[in-house]
Amino acid sequence: MDWGCAGSVPVGSTRRRLSFFLMVLAFSRKLYLEFTLAETLEHFLCCHQHAFEYFGGVVRQVWVDNCKVAVLSRAAGSPVLNPRYLDFANHHGFQIRACGVGQPQEKGRVENGVGYVKKNFLNGLDLSDFQLVNPAARYWLDTVANVRVHGQTHKTPQELFAQEKLRPLHPLPYEAAVLETVRVNSQFRFQVDSNRYSVPCHYASSRLTLKRWPDRLLVYDQDKLVAEHVRRYDRNQDYELPDHVAPLLLHRKKAREQKLFLRFLALCPKAHEYYQQLEARRLNPKHHVQKIVALSELYGVEAVARALEDAFTYQAFSCEYIANLLQQRQHPPEEPGALHLTRQQDLLELELPAPDLSIYDAKHTATPATNS
Repeated sequence: MDWGCAGSVPVGSTRRRLSFFLMVLAFSRKLYLEFTLAETLEHFLCCHQHAFEYFGGVVRQVWVDNCKVAVLSRAAGSPVLNPRYLDFANHHGFQIRACGVGQPQEKGRVENGVGYVKKNFLNGLDLSDFQLVNPAARYWLDTVANVRVHGQTHKTPQELFAQEKLRPLHPLPYEAAVLETVRVNSQFRFQVDSNRYSVPCHYASSRLTLKRWPDRLLVYDQDKLVAEHVRRYDRNQDYELPDHVAPLLLHRKKAREQKLFLRFLALCPKAHEYYQQLEARRLNPKHHVQKIVALSELYGVEAVARALEDAFTYQAFSCEYIANLLQQRQHPPEEPGALHLTRQQDLLELELPAPDLSIYDAKHTATPATNS
């Protein structure tokens, strides 16, 4: 197996290096190809797992270069393997063979495969959306790379693959996540790859255990899962889940309501009894309290206190009644004055003709109809 580089790809507001993992079966030359946005241990192990699942079995040996996720160092010429990678190999039952330093030709088949991927699959490929790259790679594997006639074997990799002697897959997939302890800051955030992720607010300023997968982040308090995020590959972004901040917002809301209620009670001695009546008669007494306190900022505490006492006397319980009282007292209606005519008196003296009452006399003197 080997890593290759395909340049960079846009991710959110930034660009990320685009790497690809390539595994080539030595006998059949069948390929497995997967693109990633990092070459960390969790990506390395997951790509191995995906390759074995694609092949439907496990190889007997895997040749690797001296990358740190596989080989930590050399001691007296012998490779010191990464213990997690060695544990992964023991889980699946294959041997790790590390190439000598500066001798990549020892895994020549996969080196040639990296070049083939770059010249064939990546040549002219639009890398504008990472989400589309791996589906395209899988289609290329199944329709081009593994069904072509190989230049050395003169047969297709898929045809020779039937003769590969692979070990059966382990019934349980390997736990490829990387575990680490993370410090949660006072804003209940932890950081991965310069991005900040939230945990429930009561875990602020604590230490938790992070399981880092290529596609997700799981946070534990001992054995309890407390947060799960989709892993993001943008940079310097903040990702908050609504459930994590909801208790804090509720606490702040209650604190604001309590402070508002205390301001209402301080308006006058009758305020508490007035609130009890609001609770008994109104569907939302807190709304009326909020409006009455706001009126005290507009008209003054003394004016609102007087209006509350008067409203209690008249058994009128609503913020609208208080507002009406305050408005009337601040802008009292003008007293009516003398009526001033706008036209001359002689112009208003109208002479009407006398009514003609003779029509009523004619009606009474009419001859009554004769009964038959």
